[in-house]
Amino acid sequence: MIRPITPSDAPAVLQMLHALVAEDKGTIASTPQSLRNAMGQSLLHGVIHPQGMALYFPDYSTHRGQPGLYIQDLYVAPQARGTGLARALIAAAVQHQSWGARYITLGVSPDNTQATRFYAKCGFTFRGYEMMILESPALESLK
Repeated sequence: MIRPITPSDAPAVLQMLHALVAEDKGTIASTPQSLRNAMGQSLLHGVIHPQGMALYFPDYSTHRGQPGLYIQDLYVAPQARGTGLARALIAAAVQHQSWGARYITLGVSPDNTQATRFYAKCGFTFRGYEMMILESPALESLK
């Protein structure tokens, strides 16, 4: 059963995040408390299933003049891949969001061909530009 995440799900969410970043050979700095804080401040929303999750937050396009939904993390356990769970998690995210999202945005590594094919099959298209990030210490130089 897919349901909205609650602060008590933070340990399970973190476990799935660790599994997700391990596949990309990345790291994760989130903690159960930081996840609970983000949920409590409505910075992070999500839906969860015992074998997967989708974490998302509100987006807004000035070009479209409409609210959207940005999927930050989509994870499905390896044994549940190919079962339709990923598509169901995306659909549940749309159903459970409360701000009237009219589109979904997400990021995907061009090297992740399996995910790219899945998203294309769902109807996602590339936007035509790369996302960039500014972190500390460069971020601090703007203050």
